[in-house]
Amino acid sequence: MTAEQVTEYASRVLAANPGPMTLEGTNTWILRDPEADTAVVIDPGPLLTDHLQTVLDAVAEYGCTVSTVLLTHGHFDHSEGAAWFAGQANAPVRSVDPTFRIPTDHAHGLAEGDVITSGDLRIEVLPTPGHTMDSVCFWLPQDGSLLTGDTVLGRGTSVVAHPDGALGPYLESLESLRAFANSPAGVQRLLPGHGPVIDDPGAALTYYLRHRQERLDQVRAAIADGHTTPEAIVHHVYADVDPILWPAAERSVRAQLTYLNS
Repeated sequence: MTAEQVTEYASRVLAANPGPMTLEGTNTWILRDPEADTAVVIDPGPLLTDHLQTVLDAVAEYGCTVSTVLLTHGHFDHSEGAAWFAGQANAPVRSVDPTFRIPTDHAHGLAEGDVITSGDLRIEVLPTPGHTMDSVCFWLPQDGSLLTGDTVLGRGTSVVAHPDGALGPYLESLESLRAFANSPAGVQRLLPGHGPVIDDPGAALTYYLRHRQERLDQVRAAIADGHTTPEAIVHHVYADVDPILWPAAERSVRAQLTYLNS
């Protein structure tokens, strides 16, 4: 089998695009009811034809065809290969951002309350703006799995991708997800866009919120010490972070400054 079976309903194909921002690479998720002859593919990933063909082969090995392609958000490491993949699979692409929809009509958007099915499997859309304003998560109630894209990563923390993202909505999304994870809904795991599966969703989301508040406190302190530009704040607050990540950290700092000045 060319895909890793992670749960009864979800399998993963890892793209060969590892890096500081993508961790081991992009997780492309194949969702299917084991009794169904169709599958839904989440985030085909970058335009790497070997990876995309591997996903197609995995779907075929399941005896399925692709009914729908869904995007958690439009960053290229999740979306760049979507058009090629959809053309090969003869399937539509649904996303919040119309740029990536195939066809581009409103019917192929994603909004709160939307449900996509594969056999008896329900895939429910949960808007989670913040990392980017077009970010969504996908909830599988039968499986207890929540696919988080880049809203929550399997390791480390995510970037608020200013100006595409915004900290206020991100904090609200994290609070909403934590409440959902701690509700009777039965969230058992997070299936992220990068990195390993998270088996304690509530703890992970609490950590994310605490980390964001700590960073805000550090930025406030840096400003009080006279570090007023994003570059200066990054050098002061993120001194213990690998400099290769400083450009991404600067995007988060710009989002934090916008939030503090709002």
